[in-house]
Amino acid sequence: MKIVGLITEYNPFHNGHLYHLEQAKALSGADAAVVVMSGNYVQRGTPAVMPKHLRAKAALESGADAVIELPVCYAAGSAEYFATGAVALLDALGCVDSICFGSECGDYDMLSEIARVIADEPGNYKDSLKASLKEGYPYPLARQKALETYLGDEKKAAIVKNPNNILGLEYLKALYQQGSPMKGYTIKRVASAYHDTELIDEFSSASAIRTALSGEAFDFSQLDNQVPQASAQILESSYNTRYPVYSNDFSLILKYKLLSETPDSLTRYADVSAELANRIMNRLNDYISYEQFCMILKTRELTHSRISRALLHIMLDIRQDELNIFTHNGYAFYARILGFRNNSNEVLKCLKETSRIPLITRVSTGDKLTGQALRMFQLDKNAADLYEAVITDKFKIAFVNEYTQPVLAI
Repeated sequence: MKIVGLITEYNPFHNGHLYHLEQAKALSGADAAVVVMSGNYVQRGTPAVMPKHLRAKAALESGADAVIELPVCYAAGSAEYFATGAVALLDALGCVDSICFGSECGDYDMLSEIARVIADEPGNYKDSLKASLKEGYPYPLARQKALETYLGDEKKAAIVKNPNNILGLEYLKALYQQGSPMKGYTIKRVASAYHDTELIDEFSSASAIRTALSGEAFDFSQLDNQVPQASAQILESSYNTRYPVYSNDFSLILKYKLLSETPDSLTRYADVSAELANRIMNRLNDYISYEQFCMILKTRELTHSRISRALLHIMLDIRQDELNIFTHNGYAFYARILGFRNNSNEVLKCLKETSRIPLITRVSTGDKLTGQALRMFQLDKNAADLYEAVITDKFKIAFVNEYTQPVLAI
C-alpha cells in the first residue's frame, strides 16, 4: 500500500486541514495518510490551544489513519528543527512513500530549487547572507536578500516571506540532506493567509479560529462552515473544560523558572543567545505575563516568535547541548502513536514491520528507552504533564497523568 505523510499542528483542526488531507491522498495516489503532529506545544513558541489527544481525535475522525506525536524539542523549535525532526521521523517509519505540505506559492519546482540553494550554501549566496547579517538584518530578511542576489530574481526570493513556504523549503531541504527516498508534493494554500485573524466564509486560518475562541461570548455557530463536523463536536463538548489554553496561562510558571536563572545559565537553553539572556534578566522586574514579556523583549533582530520559543525552551528545560546531541544522532529515536483508525490495520501492520525505531503506544513502554531516546521521551512526558497541570488549575478538573492517557482507537 502507498502511504503519504503529513506534518501538522492542527491547532485546531479546520476545513483547510481536511482539504490538505484529502488532496494529499489524491495527489500522491496514497491509500492512507500518517500524520506527524505537534503535541501540546507548537512551532511559534506557544502552547497548543487544546490538548494533543483532542486534536488527534479530530484528525482521525476526519480521515487520518494514524497520528504520531512530534517530540517537543522539535515541535517547539525553529522551522528548521521542526521540519527536519518531522521528516526524519516519517522516514524512520520505513513505509511512508511521500510527504505532502501546503504552501502559499504551490510551486514545487521553485521551492525545490531554492531549497537546494539553502542546503548547499554556494559561495556567492553564503557571502551575501553573512554580509546582510553583519549589517544587522534579522535572519529571515537576510536570507531573502541573499537569495535575491544569488538568483537574480526578486519574485523567487520573495517566497521566503511566507510561513508555509518557509516550512516547505525546510521539508525539501531535509529530504535532500537526509537522502530520503520519500517523494515531496505541495498543494497551494486556499483562501485565508496563515496569520489572518478574521473568520471568512469557509477556509479561515487556525489563527482566526483561535482568536474567535478567545472571545468572552463565543457562539459556536460561528464555526458552522469553518471546521468539519467531527472537529466541531470536539470543540463544543470540550470548551471551557479542557481548553482553550494560552501562553498567559503559563505566566507564573515561567516567572518562577526565570527567577532561578542567571544570564550565564539562560544561555544553556535552545534559542537563547547571550544578548537575549541579558535582556531577559535586565527586564525581569517588568515581567507581568508571558505575552507581555515577549513584547517588551522584542527588537528588530529578535522577533516575537523567536523570543516566545526561547522562553518556552527555558520553561520546558530544552537545552541546546542536548538538542545538538539529538540532531547529530539521527533526530528520530521513537514514534509515539497518539491514535489510529480501527479500519487501518494494514497501516499499523506496515509500521510494525518496517519501522527502524520503536513504536510507543503506552508511556510505560517509553520509560524503557535508554540514553538519548529516554531523555527525549522524558522531555515529552514532563512537557505534557505541565500542560495538563495548567488545564487542571484553569478549569478546576482532575489531573490526567500521561500514564493514564490511552492510545486513541477511532
